[in-house]
Amino acid sequence: MGRDLTALFDPKSVAVVGASNDPAKYGHAVAAQALRDPERRPVHLVNRRGGTVLGRAAATSLTEIGEPVDLVVISVPGPGFEAAVDDALACGARAIVGITAGFAETGPAGLARQRAIADRVRAAGAVLVGPNCLGIADNTTQLYLASDTFAPGDIALLSQSGNLALELQLRCAPHGLGFSRFVSLGNQADVTLVDLVEDCARHEATRAIAVYAEDFGDGRAFARAAAAAGKPVVLLTAGRGTASARSAQSHTGALTTSSDVVAAACRDAGVELVATPRGMTVVLAALNAGLRTGGRRTTVFTDGGGHGAIAADAAEAAGLEVPELGATAQERLRTVLWEQSAVGNPVDLAGMGEQNPGSYADTVGELLATDEVDAVLMTGYFGGYAASDGGLGGGGSALAEGELRAARAIVTHRRATPKPLVVQTMYPRSTSCQVLADAGIPVFSCTEDAARALAAMTVREADGPPGVASLPPAAAPLRDAGYHGVRGLLSAAGVPFPPAREITDEAQLLAAAEEFAGPYVLKALHVLHKSDAGGVALRLTDRHALTAAYRDMRARLGAPSYSVEAMADLTDGVELIVGVNRDPQFGPVAMVGLGGVLTETLHDVAFSLAPVPARRAGHLLRGLRTAALLAGVRGRPAVDVAAAAAVIERITAVAAAHPEIAELEVNPLLVRPDGVLALDARAVLV
Repeated sequence: MGRDLTALFDPKSVAVVGASNDPAKYGHAVAAQALRDPERRPVHLVNRRGGTVLGRAAATSLTEIGEPVDLVVISVPGPGFEAAVDDALACGARAIVGITAGFAETGPAGLARQRAIADRVRAAGAVLVGPNCLGIADNTTQLYLASDTFAPGDIALLSQSGNLALELQLRCAPHGLGFSRFVSLGNQADVTLVDLVEDCARHEATRAIAVYAEDFGDGRAFARAAAAAGKPVVLLTAGRGTASARSAQSHTGALTTSSDVVAAACRDAGVELVATPRGMTVVLAALNAGLRTGGRRTTVFTDGGGHGAIAADAAEAAGLEVPELGATAQERLRTVLWEQSAVGNPVDLAGMGEQNPGSYADTVGELLATDEVDAVLMTGYFGGYAASDGGLGGGGSALAEGELRAARAIVTHRRATPKPLVVQTMYPRSTSCQVLADAGIPVFSCTEDAARALAAMTVREADGPPGVASLPPAAAPLRDAGYHGVRGLLSAAGVPFPPAREITDEAQLLAAAEEFAGPYVLKALHVLHKSDAGGVALRLTDRHALTAAYRDMRARLGAPSYSVEAMADLTDGVELIVGVNRDPQFGPVAMVGLGGVLTETLHDVAFSLAPVPARRAGHLLRGLRTAALLAGVRGRPAVDVAAAAAVIERITAVAAAHPEIAELEVNPLLVRPDGVLALDARAVLV
């Protein structure tokens, strides 16, 4: 059920410690907000000098109040914070909001102070938001303990940035979006992002959860909470650069950046990941429509060819499909459009709207009604007639009135056939467009926003239902991280390898050649990126070729040991890479993609939190840019993707069960029409 945060969001009484008459102090802003609804619950102001604050008598301490206080907001100078926390707990506080800064964000000493405070709060059975936060608000319980006022609505906003929270509410207002709750995360010393997501998921008045986070804490727990929320979670984050990849010791580490990890976690958990506050607003507005579709077939409907072409490109760039409509759908459109209208997709009125604004509604009605269409993106001039009282047609109020009637008819059609419908227009604030927006039809001024909104309204059924696989119990630690030790570990888990023997001299080399038939492969061990160093020799037909390759390799590389292996049949095979990198916040993260020596050059890879179930692994493989190779091209047969997916599940499960392994990689994993073979493997211990 998660932690009980009732005292945080619906306390019986509130005290603001550090309340002030000085507008430059945060204690002034919070106290003023707390007094917005003093009838809802007792609100006590505390200032060590006493006197009057904001026209009310202020106590000099919490003890002077003379009664228990459920929630205490502390906004005092850093040196006095611990004493204020102790006073709050002594007065029976079940929740504390720490505005005061100067803790973990300042370095190790501040972190130690913060941890000690959090320990005392937990020991008392209370909860702490912050420190170093900007307060909280809950419009559903009339709790106002932040400096800003948030318009009422059904979005819970959890943010590590006060300024971004302010920008988001300003951007949301034109779309009619408001907030059920606001929480400034602060340092998350006690109450974490995960705790808040879980509580907002249970909050009936919250329909969607918007998150801006720079520090996820336990990232995997966040992903699990988001997947289980049962309502949309939209994430805006920062710091997703590539610098962390520079110190990696293998291909997997070099390709797994923090942005890949966050994107993988969001896809697995069904979280909508956005890059900007504007993008978050677009997605929230789309989700507010309450309609989602399992298909991506989008029809672009326009009154101008340019708008239609741009919108079609934007839709495809957003991951939607813009297929040509079939003969039946085109015939139905012909019954409501004139001869010069285009009906293929994009559907273009070609000037008919200026003669008959009702044609907008007629066309939308036909598009929503056809089974060939999952969603509609309407783009162009709609709204302009009402906005300019006549627009291009010069028909005065007749066109404006006709457009208003068309807007109401579009609303009726959408209610009768509830499919996602998004509008882009040059006149988003016009009366006609306001009719659409009031009915829950998202309206945008930018084409790319409309396309992104439709993408957010599309359920990605190919990825399967959202979910984050649980980590398996920790297995016995891997003691031998050498090549053959890693092979043995994976082989025991059911990952197939060709026969192989580790050798250290020529006599052992010849003995190994007697154990299995050629052709052979010779690998120099303990050499990073063996292929680049000339440490791999392939297709050695007999013992003489094997011996010659060994002598040459030993002279050049001087490796302490080598591996003699049976050469796999590469005919009709596709080489993949499967790797797992352990992220400090999200735990083991898997990477799959096109493998072999061109892995880094082509960079055709996909990511998922490990372990990766076989079904999801198959979706990842089929989503690669080079997925056509797996299906067979230019007369080549298709390879066994199901077998590859099953082996990916085993490899990633092994890595997930071994926390001592920082990186595990199989490259290449050879996939043929008749099965799978792992041809190389390596591990890096923590």
